[in-house]
Amino acid sequence: MIHNSLYLEDVRFTAGLALPWDKLEGKEVLITGASGLVGSYLTDVLMYRNLHDDMNCMIYAVGRDGEKAKQRFSAYWDTKWFRFISHDINMPLETDGPERVSYVLHMASNTHPVAYATDPIGTITANIIGTNYLLEFAVEHNAQRFIFASSNEVYGENRGDAEVFDERYCGYIDCNTLRAGYPESKRCGEALCQAFKEQRGLNIVIPRLTRSYGPTMLMSDTKAISQFIRKGMAGEDIVLKSAGTQYYSYTYVADAVSGLLTVLLSGENGEAYNIADEASDIMLKDLAALIAGLAGTRVVFELPDEVERAGYSTATKARLDGRKLKELGWSARYDIKSGMERNLQILKTERGNL
Repeated sequence: MIHNSLYLEDVRFTAGLALPWDKLEGKEVLITGASGLVGSYLTDVLMYRNLHDDMNCMIYAVGRDGEKAKQRFSAYWDTKWFRFISHDINMPLETDGPERVSYVLHMASNTHPVAYATDPIGTITANIIGTNYLLEFAVEHNAQRFIFASSNEVYGENRGDAEVFDERYCGYIDCNTLRAGYPESKRCGEALCQAFKEQRGLNIVIPRLTRSYGPTMLMSDTKAISQFIRKGMAGEDIVLKSAGTQYYSYTYVADAVSGLLTVLLSGENGEAYNIADEASDIMLKDLAALIAGLAGTRVVFELPDEVERAGYSTATKARLDGRKLKELGWSARYDIKSGMERNLQILKTERGNL
């Protein structure tokens, strides 16, 4: 992916943003979930600055599958600024971990419906037990800042009293369900971060990501948008498994990472920030139609199976208010149409290179 000219153009743009990059110069950054959709793009941006701007920032990429990581990060696997750590985040990071670390970014989590339904224990433990171990690690290593990558899921169901959710909104979640494991554990992870801030003096910030998409998406991802994209790329009909009236916020990966970096480098200690732009708010049926139109296919309707239904969000209206992040100077480069066009363009180029 890093050799794709269009993808590299995105990475170069993000790496060239007017951010206080000097805070990362000569520092150590540990990223869990480094091979994921957002984590891999973030890693590419930081490594780009190492290779082209002499940032001299050591990247510790944490994940479970070393072979896949070596393939994904082959361009700089053997450089002095990159080290992969094979690790299960539900275990303490001890002997395999770095001696020094300035920033810890916890981005590892189950993030799609089938994972919620088939691995509910792993979904919860990654967001609570894994977070606790990493917070302890950050304290022990005198980290300057800890990032807990949270989610729009923490807002729960719209109570009917808000068009968009600001960072203080709290909607309804039925905690006595299998599907509640993800949003409730994300809520608990955020609360745990606040506890470490107060009791252990740890500096923390919490970016709340919307439904993100991009060419770095994993093939195992079962979110609706990921399935739409895969169907479109295969020249197949886009399958919609509901009426499609769900109204959500989406973010192209380049904008998600620029928002995350803005929070990391400029956010206030203890604060949460929505990474969202209203130009990427869209109903699910309109998203399906957009992708079908770009791919030259059509939208068809199909009932979900039991596993899929168990993992689906029940939220029907979950749009995020991004004004707080924009006050830090962030702005999105892509709206939903241009972002999806870019995404499909890169994926088509990659498919042609296979």
